[in-house]
Amino acid sequence: MAQEKSHYGKTIVITGASSGLGKEVARQLAKDGANLVLAARRTGLIEALASELGPNAIAVTMDVSREADVAWLFEEALISFGKIDVWINNAGVGVIGPFTDIPLEDLARMIEVNVKGTLNGSHFALRHFKEIGSGTLINIGSVASDVAYPYFTGYSASKHAILGFSSALNEEVKLEGYPNIHICSVLPWATDTPWFEHADNYSGHVVDMKPMDDPRDAVEAIIRLIDEPQEVVEIGRKMKSVRLLTRFIPKRTEKRRDQFVKVNGEETPPESPKSGTLHEPEEPQQKDENPQA
Repeated sequence: MAQEKSHYGKTIVITGASSGLGKEVARQLAKDGANLVLAARRTGLIEALASELGPNAIAVTMDVSREADVAWLFEEALISFGKIDVWINNAGVGVIGPFTDIPLEDLARMIEVNVKGTLNGSHFALRHFKEIGSGTLINIGSVASDVAYPYFTGYSASKHAILGFSSALNEEVKLEGYPNIHICSVLPWATDTPWFEHADNYSGHVVDMKPMDDPRDAVEAIIRLIDEPQEVVEIGRKMKSVRLLTRFIPKRTEKRRDQFVKVNGEETPPESPKSGTLHEPEEPQQKDENPQA
């Protein structure tokens, strides 16, 4: 009952709402009576989700890497609901494989979406939060925000950037005297969503980082931040363990981590280089419809 009370009438912008964590966060918040602004490139999916969630949800087709698109998303949220209480920078893409095998244009595009997209959303959200004196910005990072993984080099760089940016932004709002503005970083382990299906893959094998975590844990953690903001949230035992071990026994942990990536790659079927959603969104797949998949 307390959760329903705290979210009722709050306006929450969610980028990357067409599938995975963003989609399920939206579904859960709709049950609490929140006003939802669903943003993604796949018009059909976010319009269907908005229709499913009811009159307090709108869909905005946009690309987070484009400032004009983010400006439009911001304006649509204000026109529809008057203000924004929470902004969740969830949109992200991935490229997997040996660094020198990945085209530079793919690496640059990933940085545009993951890093520039987070900067764009944060800029519009934070200016608004300063105007109204409160607000929560939630940036979705990864285990790769703090731990380096081979064959995820560009992705690791982008997620390290998000954590560093969020940490610096936290210090800035404190320094400027905004006690009711919160910047939160969410660090999940590899989560069983369509992310790996949508990633560009130049590794030569199907990428399957098993065992992956249940996405419901990440969804619950993201929603909990709306009521109980924290600067950094580690999700799951594997996430917490790997960060801790990396600090205290880095060499041994690095060897085990690299072996984990190698074994996961070698034991999966071969796959030709695959272009995912990096440059163009893919058509919806069945897995998108299953929040536990």
